[in-house]
Amino acid sequence: MADTMDFNVKKLASDAGVFFGRAVQFTEEKLGQAEKTELDTHLENLITRADNTKNWTEKIFRQTEVLLQPNPSARIEEFFYEKLDKKVPSRVTNGELLGQYMLEASRDFGPETPYGSTLSTVGEYQRRLGGAEREFLLTSSMNFLTPLRNFLEGDWKTITKEKRLLENRRLDLDICKARVKKSKQAEAKAAAEHELRVAQTEFDRQAEVTRLLLEGISSTHLNHLRCLHEFAEAQAKYYAQCHQFMLELQKELNGTSATAAPSSSAASASAAPPRPDSVAIEDMILPATGTRKARVLYDYDAHDSSELSLLADEVITVYTVPGMDPDWLVGEKGNQKGKVPVTYLELLS
Repeated sequence: MADTMDFNVKKLASDAGVFFGRAVQFTEEKLGQAEKTELDTHLENLITRADNTKNWTEKIFRQTEVLLQPNPSARIEEFFYEKLDKKVPSRVTNGELLGQYMLEASRDFGPETPYGSTLSTVGEYQRRLGGAEREFLLTSSMNFLTPLRNFLEGDWKTITKEKRLLENRRLDLDICKARVKKSKQAEAKAAAEHELRVAQTEFDRQAEVTRLLLEGISSTHLNHLRCLHEFAEAQAKYYAQCHQFMLELQKELNGTSATAAPSSSAASASAAPPRPDSVAIEDMILPATGTRKARVLYDYDAHDSSELSLLADEVITVYTVPGMDPDWLVGEKGNQKGKVPVTYLELLS
């Protein structure tokens, strides 16, 4: 027991002596009172590139977090869930919440009234916009934020540790060089030179380890490049969906306005675009024109019995009939038939 305590005290004293010696060497270098071993140019360049990679990755990561989640409290909550290795609870987007309120208000005011009907239409599109946002946030977090975070919390911590160890080895080397210069007696000089050779070997070995790690930054750049492409693609998809939804919403609102417009203006009535309901469901028994297959791009809920509800990715048969609005087609799947919006379809050859 006593021997163990004596060993621990000696080790503590030795560690303290090493730390003090490095501190003195570092201070004297800063004051220009001691020589400093410079790293080779290649290693210095690698260190500079690695430091720049870390700094810019950190800034891009933080600002992307702000872009995806502007609420600081929500970001802190998500951070704690990640640290506790727990799944972040699914959060309703602002668009989805707004859509929910509008749909509830529509039911309260009466969906058959002009205001209630418009609330229902706008609310449904707000819900779709919110769903698209949720998908964008999830995809961006997984494919862009997570790899950046993994680098900062994984590879960079390892690099930092090895860089610090290299600096300590460099300080030890310069302490030994100074000791050799100060040694006067032959025995003391021989011992100092032996320590210098050992320090040089340890420094060279650590420099090689650090160099290999730093050269791995090239792979980090390639990985982050791929993630950046995926982030841009997710953004493009999200904004395209939003644009498509808003075009459809405007079309529905314009159609509703045209239907509700006063009949006293014959010119306005004749200029209004034809409504899809100008073709009754029974008229769809007319001969089909240009029958084709089409893939459904988005879910679509029928607004009345003349329309056909759709599910994303299903393939249906579509055709047109005389007098039908060109923005709509007749769709068939199984024994179901109804009008479907062209903007929800990808026509197949």
